[in-house]
Amino acid sequence: MAKILGLGGIFFKCKDTKAYCEWWKTHMGVDISEWNSMEWKNDGKTFTLMSPFKADTDYFDPSPQPFMINLRVDDVPAMLEKAKSGGAKMVGEVSDEGYGVFGWFLDPEGVKIELWQDNS
Repeated sequence: MAKILGLGGIFFKCKDTKAYCEWWKTHMGVDISEWNSMEWKNDGKTFTLMSPFKADTDYFDPSPQPFMINLRVDDVPAMLEKAKSGGAKMVGEVSDEGYGVFGWFLDPEGVKIELWQDNS
């Protein structure tokens, strides 16, 4: 039977793709492929999800974008510090929800990035 296996990628427009990728490489330690994409291999713990929010949600604020990107990380405070040192705008405070630690910032394109550190 045909079925969806997971998220294949997130594709979006930005003003300067080279500068955008360079920011992620320089400040967040992300490897950039020859296709200008950021790729993470499955570590046996990861999963992907797609989650709709109501049109009037304020969860993506202060980003004007109609989407937010959630990244699984191993150290939320350290990753936020990397983003901040690269000029990213911090959003809110780090929050430990029991099942995970969360932190947020706006990247150079104004996309809200949610960092998630699994507590399991």
